[in-house]
Amino acid sequence: MADSGRKSVLFACPMISLSLVKCRFEEKSFTNGDFYIGKIKGILPNGKGKYTWSDGTVYEGDWVDGKMTGKGLITWPTGAKYEGEFSGGYLHGHGTFSHSTGCIYTGGWRMDAHHGIGKKEYPNSDIYEGLWKEGIREGCGRYSWNNGNMYIGNWKSGQIDGRGVMKWANGDIFDGCWLNGLKQGSGVYRFADGGLYIGMWSKGLKDGKGTFYPTGSKQPSLKKLCSLNSGDNGLLLNTEKHTSPKQKITRSFSEKISGSGRSRSSRQISHRTSSLDVNWNLQDPAGDCICRDSSPTLSQTFNESQSEASGLNSLVYEREYMQGVLIMERTRNYLEMSHKNKRQNKFSVKQVKKSSWIDIFGGRQSYYLKLNLQLGIRYTVGKITPVPAREVRSSDFGDRARIRMYFPKEGSQLTPPHCSIDFYWKDYCPMVFRNLREMFKLDAAEYMMSICGDSGLRDISSPGKSGSIFFLSQDDRFVIKTLKKYELKVLLNMLPKYYHHVGSYENTLITKFFGLHRITLKGGKKVRFVVMGNMFCTELHIHRRYDLKGSSQGRYTNGDKINSHTTLKDLDLKYEFHMDKKLRESLFKQISLDCMFLQSQHIIDYSLLLGLHFRAPENLKALAEPPRLMQSQRSLPSGDDEHKQGEQLIIPKGLLLVAHEPSFVNTAPGPHIRGNTLRAYSIGDKQVDLLLPGTARLRVQLGVNMPAQAARKLQEDKVEESEVELFEVYDVVLYMGIIDILQEYNVKKKLEHACKSLKYDPMAISVVEPKTYAERFINFMEKKVFPEPETP
Repeated sequence: MADSGRKSVLFACPMISLSLVKCRFEEKSFTNGDFYIGKIKGILPNGKGKYTWSDGTVYEGDWVDGKMTGKGLITWPTGAKYEGEFSGGYLHGHGTFSHSTGCIYTGGWRMDAHHGIGKKEYPNSDIYEGLWKEGIREGCGRYSWNNGNMYIGNWKSGQIDGRGVMKWANGDIFDGCWLNGLKQGSGVYRFADGGLYIGMWSKGLKDGKGTFYPTGSKQPSLKKLCSLNSGDNGLLLNTEKHTSPKQKITRSFSEKISGSGRSRSSRQISHRTSSLDVNWNLQDPAGDCICRDSSPTLSQTFNESQSEASGLNSLVYEREYMQGVLIMERTRNYLEMSHKNKRQNKFSVKQVKKSSWIDIFGGRQSYYLKLNLQLGIRYTVGKITPVPAREVRSSDFGDRARIRMYFPKEGSQLTPPHCSIDFYWKDYCPMVFRNLREMFKLDAAEYMMSICGDSGLRDISSPGKSGSIFFLSQDDRFVIKTLKKYELKVLLNMLPKYYHHVGSYENTLITKFFGLHRITLKGGKKVRFVVMGNMFCTELHIHRRYDLKGSSQGRYTNGDKINSHTTLKDLDLKYEFHMDKKLRESLFKQISLDCMFLQSQHIIDYSLLLGLHFRAPENLKALAEPPRLMQSQRSLPSGDDEHKQGEQLIIPKGLLLVAHEPSFVNTAPGPHIRGNTLRAYSIGDKQVDLLLPGTARLRVQLGVNMPAQAARKLQEDKVEESEVELFEVYDVVLYMGIIDILQEYNVKKKLEHACKSLKYDPMAISVVEPKTYAERFINFMEKKVFPEPETP
């Protein structure tokens, strides 16, 4: 290898055919102290050779046209060394890197980074075996900590993320979903003494409903446990624990070599790999996260003892937590629970059969349908986005405002090849929906990547009776729903007025529509679907979901069909919500405007989709979770937690309204967010943010991040003796929107109203004429759901 002067001579030489030059063995010494001995082809090292830098770095191995390529060994003055494959001057292929600190990696490399399958032994005796991507743990792998803890499962961006199993040294095991190193979503926690908890987690804490099986009790089979373990994931913050203080790592590659004393490839090697092991050991997320479940009585909630439940063989406990705090417990008999689960399974089968009208893709219908959706949306967005922006015209709503394309499996000049089946694609009113997306402040590239990205779409169960199929985008921002033919016609007919309404009222609660499409197969079978915003796209866990119409006939959910993901109905609502005076005024002003619009379009059967996130009192959270775990969460600081725990004697509020500060909150619009920041009466009619101590600071908008207090209604006749709920009032964060707006009050519905009125109270049934429906809907919300606070 030559110094910079030699390279200048090299580049000044006349062009010659290196293939005609025979390799020869030479020894070369350079003015900067570097030395090369080996084969040279022309003026470049080629073949076997050894290069020694002036600082002591040595490479011995194969060369091709002046670059380290093939097999070789490189050692550094620090004691680090790499033996394996090189390509173009990079560590590339398979090889073993030994760091001077004792860290050893054996496996695949790509451009100086761990890539592919590899095993890494860390200086503190931790070991990781699994997949890597560009130097980061990514994919399936096993990590063993020196304290005996072990994780086997999925990784993303170097952290535990996805489905996986953690086994602690004490024998406890958690099998479930993870996000950023913390338990998130559904999972199964088995205690070393035989106890079992099946439930939901959020940010590493129990959050939501679950079932506790004490030691010695009958428990579900392993097969059932695995089937239960496929819940939703949400966003959370990283609270990984250190296994040891982070050490200062000596750089692996020499940086003392003079720039003029190395070839280009060797300089790249030195700089690119100088920090290969700066982050050499994984922080242990298992350190302080061992769960503990209480025995039967709520008095033992905060002094939980697993062993005390060992004598109860037939009792199990249905529980509900919020941020790690137990708020409700119901005692059940195991046989009763078993029968309930069987009934739920039968119900699920019936739901699947009900959706079979769309079973047009054979056994892989969901996979093909999702693939076709992605292909079509990618094509449509790519075609309409470059068109210069302009105001919509009446012709943009007409029958000719369509984009059509045929997608053969083998591809065409305009479409890519794909592994689905041949299909025809139709996009309705592309310019209108392009403008709607811009009106809702959605970036075209982000929209396309969210729906058409590599992670794909997820199936979600339908809570309604329509039999529609629902998909959720990989980032939870968008919901895709299949439509019946008459629903498509209703949406197209109302689209001009809908466009004007959402353009005039940025705080509208009505469903945001982003695209309307149709897939047609060669046989003529058609699937129509609409892309909508997900109203529950939030980093907070949604503990309850309600679909509220204002009617009462049949508006309840069978107890056997209720689980953690069930959308409940009007008669299931056991809370009323009290909110700031100004927030309430803004809410009902918009609900009235939206209902007037729907009434003008002769729409009925719409409902308010309401999501609740409960907040646990801060001092109870401190008792329920180790203080160190709480303090490690990376978010807005909640103050000096240790000082608070000794100081607070009164239960503090779980949330707080503060003056809006744009620089402190995320103001980027989501798929369900477009309106302005709301004002609150309680802080002087100023725009407000919602502060969740220890969690986040959120921008308050209509239907999004709205704070309230949920007061529990007394329902003595419906409360089971075995059920105990700890609190009567909760701080909650509300998410809401008006959905299902595609049902006209047509002849069929008029006949349904006439028939049902003979059997039931005409005002109790859902099907009534639009004006009556709107009045009843608003009245129900004002009196039953969001009542005005009583004046003293």
